[in-house]
Amino acid sequence: MPRPSLLSALVATAFAAVLLAPVGAPAAEAHATARHHAAAEGPLAITIDKLTPSALPKTGPIRVSGFVTNVDDQTWTDINLYPFISSDPITSTAELAEEADTDPDADVGQRITEPGPYRTIDELAPGDTVQYSFSVPRRRIEASAPGVYWFGVHALGTSDEGRVDGADGRARTFLPLVPASTTKTVDTALVLPIRHVVRHDPDGRISDLSDWTRALSDGGRLRALTELGIAAGDRPLTWLVDPAVTDAVSAITNGNPARSLAPTIDPDAPDDEESASPSADPSEEPSEEPGASADDGSSDDEPEDADLAAATVAGSEWLDRLHTGLEGSEILGLPYGDLDVSAAATHSPATYADARDRTGSELAPWGLPVSPAVAAPSGYLSPAAIEMTEPGTQVVVDDKMFRGRAPSVADADGHTLVVASSEAATGGPGPDDPMSLVNVRQRIVSEAALRLLSRDQPPLVVMLPTAWAPSSSAGFFDGLDLPWLHLTTVNAISAQGGRSVDPDRLVYPEAQSNGELEAIDFSSASALTRAGDTLQNLLTLNDQVGGVVSDEAMTDLSYGNRRLPVVSRTSAARSRFWIDQRLGAVEVTAPKAVILSSGSGRFSATLTNTLDEPVTVRLSAVTDPLLRISVPDADIQIGPGSRTSILLNASSRAAGVRNATLLLTDTDGTPLGSSDSLPIRSNRVSSVIWLILGTGVALLFGTILVRLFRRIRAAARS
Repeated sequence: MPRPSLLSALVATAFAAVLLAPVGAPAAEAHATARHHAAAEGPLAITIDKLTPSALPKTGPIRVSGFVTNVDDQTWTDINLYPFISSDPITSTAELAEEADTDPDADVGQRITEPGPYRTIDELAPGDTVQYSFSVPRRRIEASAPGVYWFGVHALGTSDEGRVDGADGRARTFLPLVPASTTKTVDTALVLPIRHVVRHDPDGRISDLSDWTRALSDGGRLRALTELGIAAGDRPLTWLVDPAVTDAVSAITNGNPARSLAPTIDPDAPDDEESASPSADPSEEPSEEPGASADDGSSDDEPEDADLAAATVAGSEWLDRLHTGLEGSEILGLPYGDLDVSAAATHSPATYADARDRTGSELAPWGLPVSPAVAAPSGYLSPAAIEMTEPGTQVVVDDKMFRGRAPSVADADGHTLVVASSEAATGGPGPDDPMSLVNVRQRIVSEAALRLLSRDQPPLVVMLPTAWAPSSSAGFFDGLDLPWLHLTTVNAISAQGGRSVDPDRLVYPEAQSNGELEAIDFSSASALTRAGDTLQNLLTLNDQVGGVVSDEAMTDLSYGNRRLPVVSRTSAARSRFWIDQRLGAVEVTAPKAVILSSGSGRFSATLTNTLDEPVTVRLSAVTDPLLRISVPDADIQIGPGSRTSILLNASSRAAGVRNATLLLTDTDGTPLGSSDSLPIRSNRVSSVIWLILGTGVALLFGTILVRLFRRIRAAARS
């Protein structure tokens, strides 16, 4: 029967499953999505799916294409499409951020009507979609001053009410203009994050397989970001990877096995040929106690799991594609499990060190080189978290962390901070999807252009949104091939050195501090890790299960668990319960009672192993101070499904009944959970009684001798 704490955890899991929504989306993504949903769409929805070139050329046309959809409940006719452009340029990144939040219905530019219309759609029924495409000659675009311009498409149609003033549909984006004569360049680094919450079933299998399938399949978030990275080709790109994600997908593609208790040490090695115990009974049949078996895998006779089959196919394809994208690129490795670094700095700095060591310097399963990095999805790191990072770690933060103007690279008390633009990743304006591929690209190009036009040309670092799933990658990097935009990597920008900043300029909002994982989350993960170590110490021939459990515990401390930490706590509790069941499969049984007739004696205890694997244990005794039980000061090995008897010596310094408890521990002395108590009665006679008896015997013999002496003397006289 599950423990009360486990029942509570199961209830919490069910409740959390109802409320759980995708977590870990950066603030940039949330900001852009809010703009999109706030947009007041007209009866005609327009998209811009292609825009070439990505910056206003000196000569040559601008080509634009996309789709027009009738989202109204009536048919529209005579739909004329016109391009438009603003008259005055945007000249600063602050102004660009403000303009991106402009009301979607606001007029931000003038239509280019000559020689228009540029495209006509005769009729569009409700729900229908038509593709459009046209070119705008450069001479028709009245833009000459450097900066960033509004550019887009207006649709003017006729409904049942006739034609009304204003656009019936519009799509907008940004289009920069950089003088053709410029010889300067702006360094730009794109960071592509590979993050995903990793959760486990109680037996260690990866859970939520359907969610993994969606993320890894075509159109899924992880697959879409990977395809975008592959589209970079040989262009510089920085990948930010949580190794727990690739490990989880590798596990899924290998059948998603449960934790294995099977041997990982060669059982034929000389040290492993000894019998479990001289008194072990190898003929004892293995126990079939429910829940105690170590058969953790799926048998060949079980029906195929459809969810696992789908996840396996998607995972295999994704790993191949990811390998293609990663090879030859810069890879920054997050602390294993995407650790909540700020929370770790507060509650358990040692956990950060463990997660950092676990990531290592190579990414499995390919052995690709990895550089250590720390970067929160929100862009915020606490001062303690920054202080905790070691030299050589790339620390990436958002410019929102700085009071006043943020540098591109900062030096805060000896820690180099690479500062990403919080606005560059928010995409373009509405009413079209701000996070469309074109809108995101045009925002990046525009941010770079404004930096180029500034006095010192600071580099641009863009952390692409974790939750972004671009529908295509076509044309994204082609639009970045501009003579004044120099793609590079985070390490290259960091190596340029940073401007010294006062740590007091760094901002860590209270909302971020309140959202951190709590001490209980780290305690829960630590308890799971200790349980895994105990299980490994118990198993004679397995030296890996502890590391497997430790990896699982690290994933419970990820940023993705901030929103609903009860889910990760419940997962850890259920996993500990699973491990406790295996630890409890090795038991000690004491006799019902022991009587010591002379103050000392021997009795035997029985150790039983109902697991299918050999175990190594130790036996200890907890007794009254006047009672002593001698237990073997050596490891005791018990074969699979076997039992053995251990002979123990007991001695008492006083008569009476005293209780003793025998308990099993692993080789490090950690209790396994099995114990048995027994009463020990001592019939030992005390020294006072012997003194009284001796005195009585002496008096008796003394009396006899006196009487004999008197009789002999009386006889002699007579």
